[in-house]
Amino acid sequence: MRRFSKLMVAAASAATLISSTVVASEVTEASSAKHAKAATQYRQAMFQLVRSNMGPLGGMAKGALPFDESVMQTNAVRLEQLADMMGDYLAVDTRKFDVETGAKDEIWESFSDVETKIMALKKASQGLQAAVKAGDESAYRGAIGKIGASCKSCHDDYKKD
Repeated sequence: MRRFSKLMVAAASAATLISSTVVASEVTEASSAKHAKAATQYRQAMFQLVRSNMGPLGGMAKGALPFDESVMQTNAVRLEQLADMMGDYLAVDTRKFDVETGAKDEIWESFSDVETKIMALKKASQGLQAAVKAGDESAYRGAIGKIGASCKSCHDDYKKD
């Protein structure tokens, strides 16, 4: 039994280490109009999920909604998971094809910066999870604000108006 416990601790430690890193994505060009359209749809769907999880958090940060620790925890975990996928969905360069997108060309020209911003979203999401776990109500608004700021930094640089 003791050996099993040690294995579980080692596995949990490895999972934590792996989940705290974002694997660098390599930018690839869409291979066809169909590929570009699908990549754009997936990218937009991912951002719809980000938006659906940020909405309640933003409402709480602004005082329009009461703090709900369960929603904050759930949405922060989801945002962290979305951040883990984001690089892959953003890495498909669709510029050569006529697709409706809000992405600026610079997203694929400065992809290492995009990945830095994705990491900021992941860390901010983890920060909200830590604040909720600690029950630190005084930190909730600031932790949500950091998530919002990470989103805004990417929008400012890489999203068309």
